[in-house]
Amino acid sequence: MRMQGRSSRSIVLVTGLSGAGKASILHMLEDLDYEVVDNPPLDLFEALITRTGSRLAIGVDVRSRGFDAHRIVDFLTLARREPDCSAQLVFATADYDVLLRRFTATRRRHPLAGEGGLRPALEQEAGLLEPLRAVADFVIDTSDLPLPDLRQMIEARFSAGVGTMLSVALMSFAYPAGLPREADIVLDARFLRNPHYDEELRPHTGLEASVAEYVKADPFYQPFYSHVLGLVQTVLPRFAQEGKKYVTIAVGCSGGRHRSVTVVEALAQDLAADPMIGELRAPVMVLHRELARNGLASCRWAVPPLDGTA
Repeated sequence: MRMQGRSSRSIVLVTGLSGAGKASILHMLEDLDYEVVDNPPLDLFEALITRTGSRLAIGVDVRSRGFDAHRIVDFLTLARREPDCSAQLVFATADYDVLLRRFTATRRRHPLAGEGGLRPALEQEAGLLEPLRAVADFVIDTSDLPLPDLRQMIEARFSAGVGTMLSVALMSFAYPAGLPREADIVLDARFLRNPHYDEELRPHTGLEASVAEYVKADPFYQPFYSHVLGLVQTVLPRFAQEGKKYVTIAVGCSGGRHRSVTVVEALAQDLAADPMIGELRAPVMVLHRELARNGLASCRWAVPPLDGTA
Protein backbone atom coordinates (compact mmCIF):
# COMPACT_ATOMS: atom_id res chain seq x y z
CA MET A 1 0.00 0.00 0.00
CA ARG A 2 1.17 3.50 -0.74
CA MET A 3 -0.36 6.78 0.40
CA GLN A 4 0.20 9.96 -1.55
CA GLY A 5 -0.20 13.64 -0.84
CA ARG A 6 -1.83 16.34 -2.91
CA SER A 7 -0.14 18.69 -5.36
CA SER A 8 -0.42 22.45 -5.02
CA ARG A 9 -1.28 23.07 -8.70
CA SER A 10 -4.07 21.40 -10.64
CA ILE A 11 -4.19 21.32 -14.45
CA VAL A 12 -7.12 19.67 -16.22
CA LEU A 13 -7.05 19.10 -19.98
CA VAL A 14 -10.55 18.60 -21.37
CA THR A 15 -11.06 17.01 -24.76
CA GLY A 16 -13.40 14.63 -26.53
CA LEU A 17 -15.82 14.25 -29.41
CA SER A 18 -17.69 17.30 -30.62
CA GLY A 19 -21.12 17.40 -29.03
CA ALA A 20 -20.14 15.11 -26.15
CA GLY A 21 -20.10 17.84 -23.51
CA LYS A 22 -16.61 19.36 -23.48
CA ALA A 23 -17.94 22.92 -23.27
CA SER A 24 -20.26 21.98 -20.41
CA ILE A 25 -17.38 20.41 -18.49
CA LEU A 26 -15.29 23.54 -18.93
CA HIS A 27 -18.16 25.68 -17.62
CA MET A 28 -18.45 23.40 -14.59
CA LEU A 29 -14.72 23.67 -13.91
CA GLU A 30 -14.99 27.45 -14.21
CA ASP A 31 -17.70 27.33 -11.53
CA LEU A 32 -15.17 25.48 -9.35
CA ASP A 33 -12.78 28.44 -9.67
CA TYR A 34 -10.60 26.99 -12.39
CA GLU A 35 -9.14 29.50 -14.83
CA VAL A 36 -10.43 28.20 -18.17
CA VAL A 37 -8.68 28.56 -21.54
CA ASP A 38 -10.54 26.98 -24.45
CA ASN A 39 -8.79 25.90 -27.65
CA PRO A 40 -5.50 27.78 -27.33
CA PRO A 41 -2.98 27.29 -30.17
CA LEU A 42 -0.69 24.39 -29.38
CA ASP A 43 2.31 26.73 -29.46
CA LEU A 44 0.98 28.29 -26.24
CA PHE A 45 0.54 25.02 -24.34
CA GLU A 46 3.96 24.90 -22.69
CA ALA A 47 3.63 28.47 -21.48
CA LEU A 48 0.19 27.71 -20.06
CA ILE A 49 1.07 24.52 -18.22
CA THR A 50 4.24 25.94 -16.66
CA ARG A 51 2.68 29.22 -15.53
CA THR A 52 1.97 29.93 -11.91
CA GLY A 53 -1.60 29.58 -10.68
CA SER A 54 -3.25 26.89 -8.66
CA ARG A 55 -6.14 25.77 -10.90
CA LEU A 56 -6.14 25.76 -14.69
CA ALA A 57 -8.47 24.01 -17.16
CA ILE A 58 -7.57 23.86 -20.86
CA GLY A 59 -10.03 22.81 -23.55
CA VAL A 60 -8.52 21.21 -26.63
CA ASP A 61 -10.01 19.47 -29.66
CA VAL A 62 -9.61 19.18 -33.41
CA ARG A 63 -10.44 22.89 -33.81
CA SER A 64 -7.31 23.93 -31.91
CA ARG A 65 -4.75 25.59 -34.15
CA GLY A 66 -1.93 23.16 -34.87
CA PHE A 67 -3.85 20.24 -33.34
CA ASP A 68 -1.66 17.20 -32.87
CA ALA A 69 -2.77 14.58 -30.35
CA HIS A 70 0.76 13.25 -29.85
CA ARG A 71 2.09 16.73 -29.05
CA ILE A 72 -0.68 17.18 -26.50
CA VAL A 73 0.30 13.88 -24.87
CA ASP A 74 3.87 15.21 -24.69
CA PHE A 75 2.62 18.42 -23.04
CA LEU A 76 0.63 16.36 -20.53
CA THR A 77 3.75 14.33 -19.73
CA LEU A 78 5.69 17.57 -19.25
CA ALA A 79 3.07 18.91 -16.84
CA ARG A 80 3.11 15.68 -14.84
CA ARG A 81 6.86 16.03 -14.36
CA GLU A 82 6.35 19.28 -12.50
CA PRO A 83 6.89 18.34 -8.82
CA ASP A 84 4.03 20.46 -7.47
CA CYS A 85 1.53 19.74 -10.25
CA SER A 86 -1.37 17.34 -10.66
CA ALA A 87 -2.24 17.11 -14.36
CA GLN A 88 -5.26 15.12 -15.55
CA LEU A 89 -6.92 14.52 -18.90
CA VAL A 90 -10.72 14.33 -19.15
CA PHE A 91 -12.16 12.77 -22.31
CA ALA A 92 -15.85 13.25 -23.13
CA THR A 93 -17.49 10.77 -25.48
CA ALA A 94 -20.94 9.60 -26.54
CA ASP A 95 -22.54 7.14 -28.95
CA TYR A 96 -22.55 8.29 -32.56
CA ASP A 97 -26.35 8.09 -32.76
CA VAL A 98 -26.62 10.37 -29.73
CA LEU A 99 -24.16 12.84 -31.21
CA LEU A 100 -26.04 12.83 -34.51
CA ARG A 101 -29.27 13.71 -32.69
CA ARG A 102 -27.55 16.48 -30.74
CA PHE A 103 -26.12 18.07 -33.89
CA THR A 104 -29.50 17.83 -35.60
CA ALA A 105 -31.25 19.45 -32.63
CA THR A 106 -28.76 22.33 -32.34
CA ARG A 107 -28.19 22.73 -36.10
CA ARG A 108 -24.50 23.22 -35.40
CA ARG A 109 -21.87 22.24 -37.96
CA HIS A 110 -19.29 19.65 -37.03
CA PRO A 111 -15.76 21.11 -37.40
CA LEU A 112 -14.74 18.28 -39.75
CA ALA A 113 -18.02 18.03 -41.67
CA GLY A 114 -17.66 17.99 -45.43
CA GLU A 115 -19.47 16.49 -48.37
CA GLY A 116 -19.40 13.05 -46.75
CA GLY A 117 -21.84 14.00 -44.00
CA LEU A 118 -21.79 13.99 -40.23
CA ARG A 119 -21.09 10.35 -39.36
CA PRO A 120 -17.81 10.18 -41.35
CA ALA A 121 -16.78 13.43 -39.64
CA LEU A 122 -17.41 11.88 -36.22
CA GLU A 123 -15.44 8.78 -37.17
CA GLN A 124 -12.55 10.90 -38.46
CA GLU A 125 -12.56 12.95 -35.27
CA ALA A 126 -12.56 9.82 -33.10
CA GLY A 127 -9.51 8.57 -34.96
CA LEU A 128 -7.65 11.86 -34.50
CA LEU A 129 -8.46 11.90 -30.78
CA GLU A 130 -7.69 8.22 -30.09
CA PRO A 131 -4.15 8.91 -28.71
CA LEU A 132 -5.74 11.21 -26.12
CA ARG A 133 -8.44 8.74 -25.14
CA ALA A 134 -5.72 6.11 -24.69
CA VAL A 135 -4.05 8.14 -21.93
CA ALA A 136 -7.12 9.79 -20.40
CA ASP A 137 -7.49 9.73 -16.62
CA PHE A 138 -11.25 10.21 -16.72
CA VAL A 139 -13.43 9.03 -19.66
CA ILE A 140 -17.02 10.24 -19.40
CA ASP A 141 -19.71 8.76 -21.63
CA THR A 142 -22.49 11.35 -21.75
CA SER A 143 -24.84 9.33 -23.99
CA ASP A 144 -27.39 8.76 -21.22
CA LEU A 145 -25.94 11.11 -18.62
CA PRO A 146 -28.19 13.99 -17.53
CA LEU A 147 -26.44 17.33 -17.13
CA PRO A 148 -26.96 17.44 -13.32
CA ASP A 149 -25.29 14.02 -13.01
CA LEU A 150 -22.37 15.20 -15.13
CA ARG A 151 -21.99 18.22 -12.86
CA GLN A 152 -21.98 15.96 -9.80
CA MET A 153 -19.21 13.83 -11.30
CA ILE A 154 -17.06 16.85 -12.15
CA GLU A 155 -17.62 18.44 -8.76
CA ALA A 156 -16.88 15.19 -6.93
CA ARG A 157 -13.58 14.74 -8.78
CA PHE A 158 -12.33 18.31 -9.05
CA SER A 159 -13.95 20.31 -6.24
CA ALA A 160 -10.75 20.21 -4.10
CA GLY A 161 -12.34 21.52 -0.98
CA VAL A 162 -15.56 23.01 -2.35
CA GLY A 163 -18.46 21.88 -0.16
CA THR A 164 -18.37 19.82 3.00
CA MET A 165 -18.58 16.16 1.94
CA LEU A 166 -15.96 13.49 1.50
CA SER A 167 -16.07 12.09 -2.05
CA VAL A 168 -14.60 8.65 -2.71
CA ALA A 169 -13.31 7.29 -6.03
CA LEU A 170 -12.50 3.63 -6.55
CA MET A 171 -10.21 3.11 -9.55
CA SER A 172 -8.78 0.08 -11.31
CA PHE A 173 -5.66 0.54 -13.44
CA ALA A 174 -2.78 -1.25 -15.16
CA TYR A 175 0.70 -0.80 -13.74
CA PRO A 176 2.41 -0.71 -17.18
CA ALA A 177 0.20 2.28 -18.10
CA GLY A 178 1.42 4.23 -15.07
CA LEU A 179 0.26 4.92 -11.55
CA PRO A 180 -2.73 7.25 -11.20
CA ARG A 181 -1.10 10.39 -9.83
CA GLU A 182 -4.26 11.47 -8.02
CA ALA A 183 -4.42 8.27 -5.96
CA ASP A 184 -4.24 8.57 -2.17
CA ILE A 185 -4.04 4.80 -1.58
CA VAL A 186 -2.57 2.36 -4.11
CA LEU A 187 -3.10 -1.40 -3.74
CA ASP A 188 -1.40 -4.12 -5.80
CA ALA A 189 -3.48 -7.12 -6.93
CA ARG A 190 -0.86 -8.64 -9.22
CA PHE A 191 -0.16 -11.53 -6.84
CA LEU A 192 -3.62 -12.99 -7.42
CA ARG A 193 -4.00 -15.64 -10.10
CA ASN A 194 -4.44 -14.08 -13.50
CA PRO A 195 -7.44 -14.83 -15.78
CA HIS A 196 -5.32 -13.60 -18.69
CA TYR A 197 -3.75 -17.07 -18.87
CA ASP A 198 -7.11 -18.77 -19.23
CA GLU A 199 -8.01 -18.68 -22.94
CA GLU A 200 -11.76 -18.61 -22.26
CA LEU A 201 -11.54 -15.78 -19.72
CA ARG A 202 -8.87 -13.64 -21.40
CA PRO A 203 -11.25 -11.67 -23.66
CA HIS A 204 -13.57 -10.87 -20.75
CA THR A 205 -13.24 -8.44 -17.84
CA GLY A 206 -13.74 -8.33 -14.10
CA LEU A 207 -17.17 -6.83 -14.74
CA GLU A 208 -18.33 -10.33 -15.72
CA ALA A 209 -19.20 -12.99 -13.17
CA SER A 210 -17.01 -15.70 -14.70
CA VAL A 211 -13.86 -13.61 -14.31
CA ALA A 212 -14.77 -12.37 -10.82
CA GLU A 213 -15.47 -15.92 -9.65
CA TYR A 214 -12.11 -17.09 -11.02
CA VAL A 215 -10.21 -14.33 -9.21
CA LYS A 216 -12.13 -14.82 -5.96
CA ALA A 217 -11.44 -18.56 -6.03
CA ASP A 218 -7.74 -17.83 -5.40
CA PRO A 219 -7.18 -18.88 -1.75
CA PHE A 220 -5.24 -15.66 -1.16
CA TYR A 221 -8.07 -13.45 -2.42
CA GLN A 222 -10.33 -13.45 0.63
CA PRO A 223 -7.62 -12.71 3.23
CA PHE A 224 -6.31 -9.91 1.01
CA TYR A 225 -9.74 -8.48 0.32
CA SER A 226 -10.78 -8.61 3.98
CA HIS A 227 -7.72 -6.56 4.92
CA VAL A 228 -8.38 -4.09 2.09
CA LEU A 229 -12.02 -3.59 3.06
CA GLY A 230 -11.04 -3.20 6.71
CA LEU A 231 -8.41 -0.61 5.77
CA VAL A 232 -10.89 1.40 3.72
CA GLN A 233 -13.54 1.26 6.43
CA THR A 234 -10.96 2.45 8.95
CA VAL A 235 -9.41 5.34 7.02
CA LEU A 236 -12.49 6.92 5.41
CA PRO A 237 -14.03 8.21 8.66
CA ARG A 238 -10.63 9.53 9.77
CA PHE A 239 -10.10 11.25 6.43
CA ALA A 240 -13.50 12.91 6.88
CA GLN A 241 -12.60 14.00 10.44
CA GLU A 242 -9.39 15.55 9.13
CA GLY A 243 -11.39 17.59 6.61
CA LYS A 244 -10.25 15.73 3.50
CA LYS A 245 -12.66 16.34 0.63
CA TYR A 246 -11.63 13.80 -1.99
CA VAL A 247 -10.09 10.32 -1.68
CA THR A 248 -8.99 8.07 -4.53
CA ILE A 249 -8.36 4.39 -3.79
CA ALA A 250 -6.63 2.73 -6.73
CA VAL A 251 -6.17 -1.01 -7.29
CA GLY A 252 -3.70 -2.11 -9.95
CA CYS A 253 -2.87 -5.28 -11.84
CA SER A 254 -0.94 -6.11 -15.01
CA GLY A 255 -3.60 -5.26 -17.58
CA GLY A 256 -6.27 -3.38 -15.65
CA ARG A 257 -8.94 -5.76 -17.01
CA HIS A 258 -9.40 -8.66 -14.59
CA ARG A 259 -8.01 -8.71 -11.05
CA SER A 260 -8.04 -4.99 -10.26
CA VAL A 261 -11.53 -4.61 -11.74
CA THR A 262 -12.78 -7.52 -9.63
CA VAL A 263 -11.43 -5.98 -6.41
CA VAL A 264 -12.80 -2.52 -7.21
CA GLU A 265 -16.24 -3.93 -8.02
CA ALA A 266 -16.28 -5.84 -4.73
CA LEU A 267 -15.31 -2.69 -2.83
CA ALA A 268 -18.02 -0.72 -4.62
CA GLN A 269 -20.66 -3.28 -3.69
CA ASP A 270 -19.60 -3.50 -0.04
CA LEU A 271 -19.25 0.26 0.45
CA ALA A 272 -22.65 0.85 -1.13
CA ALA A 273 -24.15 -1.39 1.57
CA ASP A 274 -22.04 0.01 4.43
CA PRO A 275 -23.93 2.27 6.89
CA MET A 276 -20.66 4.14 7.46
CA ILE A 277 -20.88 5.59 3.94
CA GLY A 278 -24.40 6.77 4.68
CA GLU A 279 -23.28 8.41 7.92
CA LEU A 280 -20.48 10.20 6.08
CA ARG A 281 -22.91 11.22 3.31
CA ALA A 282 -20.09 10.23 0.98
CA PRO A 283 -20.69 9.63 -2.73
CA VAL A 284 -18.65 6.77 -4.19
CA MET A 285 -17.57 6.83 -7.84
CA VAL A 286 -16.22 3.82 -9.76
CA LEU A 287 -13.62 4.32 -12.50
CA HIS A 288 -12.04 1.51 -14.52
CA ARG A 289 -9.26 3.46 -16.21
CA GLU A 290 -8.02 0.94 -18.76
CA LEU A 291 -11.50 -0.36 -19.60
CA ALA A 292 -12.70 3.20 -20.15
CA ARG A 293 -9.76 4.02 -22.38
CA ASN A 294 -10.76 1.09 -24.58
CA GLY A 295 -14.46 1.91 -24.60
CA LEU A 296 -15.41 -1.05 -22.38
CA ALA A 297 -16.73 0.90 -19.39
CA SER A 298 -17.46 4.41 -18.24
CA CYS A 299 -17.47 6.01 -14.82
CA ARG A 300 -20.54 5.47 -12.66
CA TRP A 301 -21.82 6.08 -9.15
CA ALA A 302 -21.79 3.16 -6.71
CA VAL A 303 -23.27 5.62 -4.19
CA PRO A 304 -24.66 8.77 -5.86
CA PRO A 305 -24.40 12.19 -4.22
CA LEU A 306 -27.35 13.31 -2.18
CA ASP A 307 -29.41 15.99 -3.93
CA GLY A 308 -27.95 19.42 -3.39
CA THR A 309 -24.84 18.19 -1.58
CA ALA A 310 -22.34 17.52 -4.35
